[in-house]
Amino acid sequence: MRRAAWISLAVGCGLLLLACSNNPYPDTDDALRVFYTAYSEPPKTLDPQVAYSTVDHDVLSNVYETLLEYHYLKRPYRLIPGLAVRVPEAEPQPDGTVRYRFTLRRGVWFAEDPAFSLAGDGIGRRELRASDVAFGILRIADPAVNSPVLVPLSKIVGLAAFGKRLQQLREQEPGFAALRIDEQYRRAGPVAGVGVTDPDRLEIVTEQPYPQILYWFAMPFTSPVPWEAVAWYDGEAGRPAFSEVAVGTGPFRLTRYDKRSRIVLDRNPDWWGTQHPEWQAPSATYPSEGMPEDAARGTLDPALVGRPLPFLDRIEMRLEKETIPAFAKFTQGYYDRSTIPKESFDQAVRNGALSPEMAARGMRLERAVRPGVYYLGFNMEDRVVGSAAGERGRLLRQAMSLAVDGQEFLRIFLNDRGIPAQSPLPPGIFGYDEEYRNPFRTPDLARARALLVEAGYAGGIDPETRRPLRITFDTGDTSVQSRLRYLFFIEAWKRLGLDVELAATDYNQFRDKVRRGAYQLFMWGWIADYPDPENFLFLLWSELAQSRGGGPNTANFADPRYDALFHQMKNRENDDRRLARIAEMRALLEHERPWIELFHPEDYALVHGWLRGFAPMGLPVPTWKYYDVEPDPRAARRAAWNQPVRWPLAVAAGLAVALLIPGIVTWRRERRA
Repeated sequence: MRRAAWISLAVGCGLLLLACSNNPYPDTDDALRVFYTAYSEPPKTLDPQVAYSTVDHDVLSNVYETLLEYHYLKRPYRLIPGLAVRVPEAEPQPDGTVRYRFTLRRGVWFAEDPAFSLAGDGIGRRELRASDVAFGILRIADPAVNSPVLVPLSKIVGLAAFGKRLQQLREQEPGFAALRIDEQYRRAGPVAGVGVTDPDRLEIVTEQPYPQILYWFAMPFTSPVPWEAVAWYDGEAGRPAFSEVAVGTGPFRLTRYDKRSRIVLDRNPDWWGTQHPEWQAPSATYPSEGMPEDAARGTLDPALVGRPLPFLDRIEMRLEKETIPAFAKFTQGYYDRSTIPKESFDQAVRNGALSPEMAARGMRLERAVRPGVYYLGFNMEDRVVGSAAGERGRLLRQAMSLAVDGQEFLRIFLNDRGIPAQSPLPPGIFGYDEEYRNPFRTPDLARARALLVEAGYAGGIDPETRRPLRITFDTGDTSVQSRLRYLFFIEAWKRLGLDVELAATDYNQFRDKVRRGAYQLFMWGWIADYPDPENFLFLLWSELAQSRGGGPNTANFADPRYDALFHQMKNRENDDRRLARIAEMRALLEHERPWIELFHPEDYALVHGWLRGFAPMGLPVPTWKYYDVEPDPRAARRAAWNQPVRWPLAVAAGLAVALLIPGIVTWRRERRA
């Protein structure tokens, strides 16, 4: 008994000492090419025609595919073939419509799924057809789906009318809503602008020239969807809803979906890119060319260039609601990349570069400007700051623009994570000119004061009241942090003698004031839906003015010359004439100053040295298939960075022995007695 007790104690203590590891993953994964990443909010939906959040797209864009994609490295962003064999050209028709003809790749299969039992052939999967792309597009118009992109895609001939017919049939015809979903769509169709001419050919017709339609075919909203998956996953008989599954043709399969803790994507062995590397398809092969900086940062690693995708065996996504614990796990090597929490920024970045401490650990700092712009806007219908004030209002806007230091704002509030904006167009968008400097976006208080004198507001004084000119700055955020940001601008204008009052309310009240036109000055931002100058310059097109019907032109800017240039520019291909129109529009905005452009947001990411092929994209598009992981260096670094601290267990074992000895002594005495 005594010997057994001592053996048990020794074994227990040994196991405790061996088990003191903080590795959250099984040891069997150490040799696999697994990409580990964190997400802070669960996906809202996996329905590709509905999903809009970044984490939604992180999952969807690796499981579903689109007809077109973006070149991984080239900027400005350039479309390349995805499921389509080539990027189609616009074909103007005699009636003013425009046709686009897509040819799909053959030999593309949906991943195996129980939904395909509805086909009755017992295979469990089936080949992609053009009708699957058409079905996905029709779902956008289905009122029951409630897709957020119906308005822009209603430029497809007959798509919006299809949705209305579908709704009428469901409401008026008994039994129609109980029909299988593909039968409902067949009965409510056809749609003239969505035509399937062959199993691998699809025609899309727009009501008028709209070259931006091609960008929508590089977004998950137009992903092909098998009708079987929508019909099967109805949330009944123990089956999940379609919004909780993913049945696609992509390089990865969704194999675990505990969205509030863990999401797993496994490599799809039947992916067409894996099955047919000889095709050398652009979207299934690591690129061999990019931007000049790609060679320097190792993105064009010869070990990756020209190889078939994907490189990873699996993708592990873990929910981390708090940024600090997630960043701590990154520094321990348990996540392969990470954003930088504000609290840890100085630890990671010094003077815009990676800190020596992080560099010594083999990490890299990757930066990417997102296609977006943040700005201060004037209500151009206001009698003081707007067009109604004529030249006086224009000079006032110019002076206020000269007082705001965008670079200083970035330094104080965003750790320099952004690029000072000179116009609405950010880097990576056609028409962006790196050399252009807006003469009203370089701080110059002396010039600003002179403009105020010219406007009749010498020293910022309103001649009618003989007091500082009063302007209201409306915001929809009452937080302390935001108030500090807004006060930065107010203090800048105060140096001109102006009295700018902050009117901070909740967001709903703010939006109501904007709808009613009861505002003078505001701060706003825009992130592009697609990387085209039209998607930025339309923010100042008079037809989309907020006062006309709630459009995104919140400044209510209206200028006939700008509108004419916008019409000439918006539907043109990217050529010299389009570039010239953009330059004219930029010059007009420079002079009129409906906006004070502030910055284009910039994402910073820390990446471990063992993660290869990582290039920041800026857009929520599929990139993980380009990543590669070197398992051995990662395992070695993890072991070095996470040496187990065993002395507390040794002390505990000693205490256990000390407590056990009296019991053994007592037991021996009783045995002798």
